[in-house]
Amino acid sequence: MRHVWESQLPLLVVLLVLGTMAKVVTVRLKSEPGELARLGPAVLVPGRLRAPALLVCAAVELVLAAGLLATSHTIFRWATVAFFAMSTYVLLELRRRRPDAGCGCFGEVSSAPVGWRSIGRTVALTGMAGVSVLAPVPGWVAVLNPSWLTVAGVALVLVLSPEIDELIARARFRTPCEQQRGPSESASLARLRSSGAWRDHRDGLTSPEPYDSWRELCWRFFAFQNHDNDDVVFAVQLSGRRPAVRMAVVGSEGSESLTKYTPVSA
Repeated sequence: MRHVWESQLPLLVVLLVLGTMAKVVTVRLKSEPGELARLGPAVLVPGRLRAPALLVCAAVELVLAAGLLATSHTIFRWATVAFFAMSTYVLLELRRRRPDAGCGCFGEVSSAPVGWRSIGRTVALTGMAGVSVLAPVPGWVAVLNPSWLTVAGVALVLVLSPEIDELIARARFRTPCEQQRGPSESASLARLRSSGAWRDHRDGLTSPEPYDSWRELCWRFFAFQNHDNDDVVFAVQLSGRRPAVRMAVVGSEGSESLTKYTPVSA
């Protein structure tokens, strides 16, 4: 039974370290404006706290990884169980409150909306961490002596990781999105109407149909008017399996046309 208990320690350590590195890189680069606003757990806190929230999460993961690797103390084992159990709860909450947001588990790569694969992965990792509580050796010993159960755990996590699909798509499709044909206007409008941004603001619009639409680089824009005669502009990304949706309210200043807009980075 000892081999069973310690078999998942290498996987847990590697995933925690990868999660730490990916979150730190995402915070440092901030390659796209508003990127942190769609990554959990940053999406659940106010704007100025989003970067610190991701960094705190990364620090917790690093401490857990170091504890699992260097010692056999049960405090790190039980803390890891609690971390993945809490992650499962956060993902369920994200799916309920912000279905358009990604889990942020591995930084920007995890920007796809939370699905059952991501939730299933954290459930599986919670179970793996629970099994590892009884391991009598520190993680570094298990890392040096992996078993077939470790390989089985890796295979399960890979199957439950939507990030693999994203990485494969990025490797296959290297043509810049602004040069791609992209989905039709009706498809983009359908994506808009299935988003959380639309559900949050549709009641304030004077009409469910846009009065104008256009494409700019990797985004398609739809303009509506609200009851205050302001322009409400939605931007739908033209790439990805679940394209991102952004929204901005632009003051009309007495004109029915847009007088200014906030650029959206491609």
